[in-house]
Amino acid sequence: MGSSTLQETVSDAKARFPRLSFIDFTRGIVMAVMAWDHVSGFWNQYHHGGEGILGRAPPFLNTTWFLERFVSHFCAPTFIFLAGTVLAISAARRLERGEGEKDVTLHFIKRGLALLFLEAFFVSPAFSLPWTYFGVIACIGVCLIVFSVARKLPWKVILALSLIIVLNHQFLDLGFIPTRPNWGWYLRVILHEPNFERWPYFGLYPIIPWVAIMGLGWSLGSYLYGKDLKQIKRLKVPFAVGGAASIVLFFVVRLLNGFGNLLPRNGNTLIDWLYVSKYPPSVAFLIWTLGGMCLFMALGLHIQEKPWFRSGLTGMLLTFGRNPLFFYVTHLWLYRLQWPDLAPRDYAPPFWLTLPETLVFWAVGLVVLWQLCIRYERLKRKYPKPILQYI
Repeated sequence: MGSSTLQETVSDAKARFPRLSFIDFTRGIVMAVMAWDHVSGFWNQYHHGGEGILGRAPPFLNTTWFLERFVSHFCAPTFIFLAGTVLAISAARRLERGEGEKDVTLHFIKRGLALLFLEAFFVSPAFSLPWTYFGVIACIGVCLIVFSVARKLPWKVILALSLIIVLNHQFLDLGFIPTRPNWGWYLRVILHEPNFERWPYFGLYPIIPWVAIMGLGWSLGSYLYGKDLKQIKRLKVPFAVGGAASIVLFFVVRLLNGFGNLLPRNGNTLIDWLYVSKYPPSVAFLIWTLGGMCLFMALGLHIQEKPWFRSGLTGMLLTFGRNPLFFYVTHLWLYRLQWPDLAPRDYAPPFWLTLPETLVFWAVGLVVLWQLCIRYERLKRKYPKPILQYI
């Protein structure tokens, strides 16, 4: 295929299926909230996480500190779900413009390896963790490699398998994998048992539950690619109804206090009702967070044609959403404001901030990140072919 013909094919594909702004809007919201979670984690004395690790529920100082952490729960599920959505659309576009199956597979593998590299050498040091830490970026990287093969399955099969995993992974028993030597321990951490018990084999985002979340997102992306823009706009109501129903279902699951609750409800306070397992993600955690994601997408579809949508605050969120990986890596070092420490287990900031001070720091940081993302987009447009395509 000649270069001019290829360019025409690419332009035609983009015209038939342009970038979906409501996805960028939704991703931008959760990334801004994610930045809040991390800046608070770096600089607030009473901020912590660890919800569900080995069945534990670390107590929070009070409801305020619980809620300032709880709002960030939407981030990881939305980030990984929409990564699957965008991945499916990207694969379909690549195939439509003439790339071979082998090329698409290799692109997935290369990008997955790039994410593993970024996790080990840029993300883990930002959290003062060893390079072996298996975090969200490493998890997405492995999921990309999985989908380099799994993508050949029909999307409805991927949807069914993903739902089966989401609903049943809490019953998984990895007892057949030995915890000695260390490879067995680390394998269990990576697959389904997040913990920080054995240095340096740490991990919070195990593959088995999270690859299913990416599979759900992949299914949405595959479904969307077969629709025209008018059909996609009509999804506003299904997204809104589905999101609201999911939130209602969350309270039903918490009320029954059985299936879906890796951390049972022990009372009737607000914290008791909302304290759910994130590591690994319980059904209760996922129906709450993915339900919220659906509401964000419905909102994005509702406002995406407003004249002000691409400017001001929503314009800033769209910029974040178009540059998720660059934002992620950059925001960690911006908010950390320290060099990597030589004794990661002893990490502590030079001083603690109050919540109001942290809010100001977070807001100023978002403005800085917005400008950095704008400049990064310009750089990608100027140099579209090098390593930047993997970031």
